[in-house]
Parts: sequence; C-alpha cells; structure tokens
Amino acid sequence: FMIRVSGLKEQIDEGISELSPDGMTAYDQLAELRKRLRPMLKRQVAQLQQVVLPELKKAGITIEPYKGLNAKDRKKLDKYFRDNLFPILTPQSVDSSHPFPYISNLSLNIGLFIEPDRTFTQKSLKHLYRQKRFTRIKLPSTSSRLIPIDEKKGRYVLIEEVIAANVHEIFPNMKTSESYLFRVTRDADIELREDEAGDLLRTLERELQRRRDRFPVRLEVSSTMPEKMLRVLTSGIGLNDSDVDRIDGLLDIPDLMQLYGLAKPNLKDKPFPTRHPLALHGKKSIFEVIKRHDVLIHHPYNSFGVVSDFIAEAAEDPDVQAIKICLYRTGKDSPIVDSLMRASRLGKQVTALVELKARFDEENNIEWARRLENEGVHVVYGISSLKTHSKVLMVIRREKDKLVRYVHLA
Repeated sequence: FMIRVSGLKEQIDEGISELSPDGMTAYDQLAELRKRLRPMLKRQVAQLQQVVLPELKKAGITIEPYKGLNAKDRKKLDKYFRDNLFPILTPQSVDSSHPFPYISNLSLNIGLFIEPDRTFTQKSLKHLYRQKRFTRIKLPSTSSRLIPIDEKKGRYVLIEEVIAANVHEIFPNMKTSESYLFRVTRDADIELREDEAGDLLRTLERELQRRRDRFPVRLEVSSTMPEKMLRVLTSGIGLNDSDVDRIDGLLDIPDLMQLYGLAKPNLKDKPFPTRHPLALHGKKSIFEVIKRHDVLIHHPYNSFGVVSDFIAEAAEDPDVQAIKICLYRTGKDSPIVDSLMRASRLGKQVTALVELKARFDEENNIEWARRLENEGVHVVYGISSLKTHSKVLMVIRREKDKLVRYVHLA
C-alpha cells in the first residue's frame, strides 16, 4: 500500500493513462486489487480467530476481553492505566476551533465521540450541551499492545480495551461514546529526480522528512464503527469509501509477535543450525584457502559469519592494503561495518558504496554512512537514478612483490 497502491493513486491523480503490461489502467488495477484483497483479509482474520488463538489457548496463552474479566483483574488493569498510560496519552478533539488532527502513518488510534454531561455542566454553558465532538486518542508506540493480566499464567488483554474502559479518567464530567480502533496507511515512496539529486545524501534526508506528510492511501477501521464516525474520518483524512477496509477482528495482527518473546520453545520452529563450509573447517586463514581454490557458500544453510570473519581477518591482516565493498542493507549492530571502521583506523584504504535508497532502511543507511565517513572510510552514495543491489567485496593484499585480489560475490 505504501508503495504500489500509492503509486497507482498518484497515476490517477495526475491523469496518467498509460496501460500496464496486462492492459489495465491504474483505476482498473486498484479495483482489481480491492476485489482480491477483501476476501484475503477475511481469511486472515478467520485464521487468527478460529485457529491461532484457540491453539494458543490450548498452550496456556490467552488474550481476554476486558469486559469479561472479574473485578480483581479489572482493578489491577485500571491501576496499570493510571500509572503507565494516562500520563502519556494526549486526546485530540475536532470542533470549530480545532481542525482534524494529523494521523501518522500506521499508528493505531482510538476514535470516540464526547459531549458535556449536563449533570456537571454549569447552566451558563448550556450552549455546549449539543456539542458532540469526535476525539482521537493515539495508542502510545512506546507501550506493548498486550498488557499482562497474569504473565505467569499467560493471560493478556489488549491495550486499546484498557484505555477504552478508562476514558472517563481522560474526560471527567463528560459523556463518551463507544470506542473504535482505526489506522491510516500513507504513501512512503521516495522519488528522486536526477536534476535535483546533485547531493544525494541531503536530497534523500529532505525527502525522508517529507515522508511524514505524505498523502493517505488506506483507512482500516473496526467493523462495528458507526457510519457517522466513519464519515468524520474519511472526510478529515481525505479518503473515500473505496479506500476503507472494515476489519472484523484485530487490527495490526503483527503486534501479536510480542508473544514470540515468551519462553515457549515448543510453540516455535526449531532454530535452524547453520553449517560452516567444510573447506574452511579448522583453517587459521581464509586467505590460504581461497588462494588454492574458490569456496561456494550457500546461505542461509552456510553461516554468513564466514563472510563477516573474512572481512574481520582482512581488517587485522597487516598485508591487506585495501577493502572495497557494496553495502545495501546493514543491521543495527553490523560486525561488517565495525570491521570496515577498524580497518580504516589501522591505515588501510577502505571504500564503501552505501545504497542510500534501500527502501525503509534509508535512515539507517545514512547513519551508517556518516559513521563510516567519520572513521575515514571513503563512502560512495551510488547513482541517483539506479539502485545498487549487488553484494560485492574485494580485498587487495600484498603478497611478496605483487598485489593479489580476493573477491566475494553474492
């Protein structure tokens, strides 16, 4: 949605009539996508409700509705709300003085209507009695989606249900409606024009800042959300009915991956044991092996640590003169980047082509590029009109009276 669907919507907005290879207009493609997507969403929710959750229950893990809890459990969760959620929640209401708030990409939000309670409102404020306002509460991204009722017994409740049960704390002396969950998906594609990309790094940083304000492409809402609230949302966000997906179940299912952190090895796939290539077993130097013959490494069956070890050895080897590498995506704690910086500190010529346009890793790659530059590594940012996806490494080593090249291709 953030890339392909947003691209189709842009084509429609710009009046581009070019047909796809299968002869469809952008409008036709969107219509076909919606036709195929909605049955898939129903199957996804059904699989979760009819298979996954019952199987988790058999294994002693339950996600329980707040309304079905006993008084003791509710009291515990209400205290959790006051201590851990209430201070960080910021509701935003819509009225003549407050425009519709910006809804950030993929954030989960609670929508509800509020109005003054006549019992507590002064008579001089009678004009407010009929002011029923839409209010949005953004779920805090710093809090877990599942709140433990009893973690030892594997009992959890959804954070949105705890907040909804305690809205009276957020809106004292107010009448509140039922709460409904919704989520907006926005365009996240980055377009770089060749004539604007003289400084690729700065251009990309500027585009990343603009990504926050990109146009909406999709709205997911609870299936029980009333039409009145849905009209407020579509109007305020700038979408139409065809962009709305009513979800008859849990929004943002991947949040349940929180459960994967539980110590339940019997519910998980067995860890796959990677193997060390036989040719490198017990060898002190990778260079000595490659000097005799090529080594074929099949990932993920062979450990990628072989490549990391090769770069680490090259960084420490006094005979290595230079290291040249293409980096597409780098992890947060990349041993390869650490080895490149180490090699530069030891006086070796290190060059890294860092692909800044690796989708959704742009900011991470910019950070690594700056760190490499600060350590004296020559950093090349690739070509503005192309993506460099190659995984290529070359180590240049002085052996006797000549330079020898060792290469890793992937």
